[in-house]
Amino acid sequence: MVQPATEISIRNAQKTDLPFIHSLSPVLAERAKLDWHKGETVQNFQDNYIVEMMADTTVQNITLIAEKEGVASGFIHVRERKDDISGEDSGTVPLLAVTEKAQGTGAGRLLMEAAESWSKAQGFRLLHLEVFSSNNQAQGFYQNLGFRPETMNMIKSLG
Repeated sequence: MVQPATEISIRNAQKTDLPFIHSLSPVLAERAKLDWHKGETVQNFQDNYIVEMMADTTVQNITLIAEKEGVASGFIHVRERKDDISGEDSGTVPLLAVTEKAQGTGAGRLLMEAAESWSKAQGFRLLHLEVFSSNNQAQGFYQNLGFRPETMNMIKSLG
């Protein structure tokens, strides 16, 4: 049963939320479906990427938690970056994940809306994100929110 999004609240993440954030690493790694890499390689990449993004930095950033009835159901990390085309400061979403149970509840949409609001408050004109090319579900989600592809990286396994 899909829960109404109005029951979901968004709050700033605390240090005590780090175990929850790290618990979603396998969800992110699984969605990548990079069959030219070993599963453990993708998982290590994702684990290390979360550590890197959540580390203290001077770059403007925010991490937000979606929760329902006090139970965390997802998170988003938003930070400042230079746009590759214009060079202007913009926002980027390097991490967004919701629990399997929260899929389809509106938690992801609310987190993305909060990321847009934060980015606008910083004076950014653009909000950037990257998604694995094999993650069709996420691509559809982002396109429904108004995101469009800009560049694409391609790879070929030689081994």
